[in-house]
Amino acid sequence: MDTAAVATADTRRLARARRIEALRTNWRAFARQPGGIVGLVVLFAFAILAALAPVVSDPSDLDPTRATGQPFMPPSGEFPLGTDHLGRSVLPLLIWGARTSMTVGLAATVMSMVIGTLFGLLAGTLRGWRAAIVMRVIDFFLIIPGLVLAIVLGAVLGSSSLTIIIAIGITSWAGTARMIRAQTLSLESRGYVERARALGASQAHIIGKHILPGVMPLVLANTSLSVGVAIISEATLAFLGISGGGISWGTMLQQAMGSGAAVAGFWWLIVAPGLAILIVVLAFTLVSRALETVINPTLGGR
Repeated sequence: MDTAAVATADTRRLARARRIEALRTNWRAFARQPGGIVGLVVLFAFAILAALAPVVSDPSDLDPTRATGQPFMPPSGEFPLGTDHLGRSVLPLLIWGARTSMTVGLAATVMSMVIGTLFGLLAGTLRGWRAAIVMRVIDFFLIIPGLVLAIVLGAVLGSSSLTIIIAIGITSWAGTARMIRAQTLSLESRGYVERARALGASQAHIIGKHILPGVMPLVLANTSLSVGVAIISEATLAFLGISGGGISWGTMLQQAMGSGAAVAGFWWLIVAPGLAILIVVLAFTLVSRALETVINPTLGGR
């Protein structure tokens, strides 16, 4: 009994050591990608800025009744990014907008990845009519216009951050599901999976111990790319008037266009949030490409 317990403990320690070593190896491979490091630093800086928004900027700066500037003032020493149509400084709006946009983008991406991974695993492991039904559901969400469905959901559920998260999450998981399905089918043909099945392992055990760990690196790489897409989707929906009621980069663009800033030449109202979206999405793309190179070393020379 004691011998078995010691053997089990040794096995667990060995497995833990292997996982730690694998993480170190992957980190070293990631660190050799300059673009990935730059993207990670940029994302970390924006995340810190969003988390410390109440410390960096007073919430009263968002209140139009407490605006200290005149409408449409260009960038100056007092207002580094100018003022909006209500006389509010654009810089606090940009800081608080980062909090909303990144939170919605991350939450919607997590929802999309969970749904896509679940359906992808089901489509890859089920057989017969069950697999056909799952694939038809995936195909339905793949061909339906995501923006139109998101607008409909926003109109039905009402404007809120939760609505935006649900709308983006529900409309963006189908591509992930097909990718996970392809990876699942590839893993199921591996020798170690066939040996586990021949030894009597259940389908749940095979999925949990062999299939899911094999697809998680792909899910992680796709997640980092999907966050950028989700941020753009949030900005698009906010630009179309479907927002959570708070300040985000999308609502800043919507208010700038609604106040005629583009026509009047008040460029700072459009450049500030637009450039923030561009930088964050580019950073997520760089991180995703670096993770993809770590997962598939053959891409290292491309």
